[in-house]
Amino acid sequence: MTPARIPNALSIAGSDPSGGAGIQADLKTFAAQRCYGMAAITALTAQNTRGVSGVHLVPPSFVQQQIAAIFDDIHVDAVKIGMIATADIACAVADSLSAYPGVPIVLDPVMIAKGGAPLLRDDAIDAVRTRLVPLATVITPNLPEAARLLDTTVANTRAEMMAHAQALLALGARAVLLKGGHLDANESPDCLVFDGGVHWFESSRLPTTHTHGTGCTLSAALAAQLAHGASLPDAVHTAKAYVTAAIGAAHQLTVGHGHGPTHHFHTLWQD
Repeated sequence: MTPARIPNALSIAGSDPSGGAGIQADLKTFAAQRCYGMAAITALTAQNTRGVSGVHLVPPSFVQQQIAAIFDDIHVDAVKIGMIATADIACAVADSLSAYPGVPIVLDPVMIAKGGAPLLRDDAIDAVRTRLVPLATVITPNLPEAARLLDTTVANTRAEMMAHAQALLALGARAVLLKGGHLDANESPDCLVFDGGVHWFESSRLPTTHTHGTGCTLSAALAAQLAHGASLPDAVHTAKAYVTAAIGAAHQLTVGHGHGPTHHFHTLWQD
């Protein structure tokens, strides 16, 4: 029997030298989700579990050159877009990916780091909204990011979450997974809105500070599942289960003194 082909997943995002978020988290997630991971870097950051102390941007033309080099040689089964930083980089990524309309794209509109540092310039929000959102198979904003994209207040209820998700869908994305982790509640519900209807994914809030890179990890896991050919609801279900388990096992790691990373290889590194 011929073994199943291992899918290839590309992350377009910034680098986190501490390994918990960004490109590093995406590559770990791709590997854990049985995908061959690739990366086109948009920015270098100086950061650790306590926060971001510096950002060095990659020229937009070189971001395009990285993406072109991959697509010219390698079959790409899915793309995850993370930290974009500037309008010029957003447009460069959009110009590159618009040539490949059949490839699933997961857009995680990263705007603010866990420690509060801005990762997306104000003038880039419109470029993300108008150039990248319409290319996306699914976008995965948290509640503050959704509010910024819609230029409105942050949702505080499930009804407001659904309204925001529907409004984001109207911007051109084929689906919206609006993450409810910022709700003031014991639960952390996520709302998936697409042409198949509305799906709520329920999960309890875990009492932990090991949450560095959770958004990156979720979007990368979702891209990996789409690369495997999973349907969108099934892909979200699997990705959420993976992230929840990775957070739950993060106490096994001893990394840093701030918001620690999740345990990406929790199912592989077992005694």
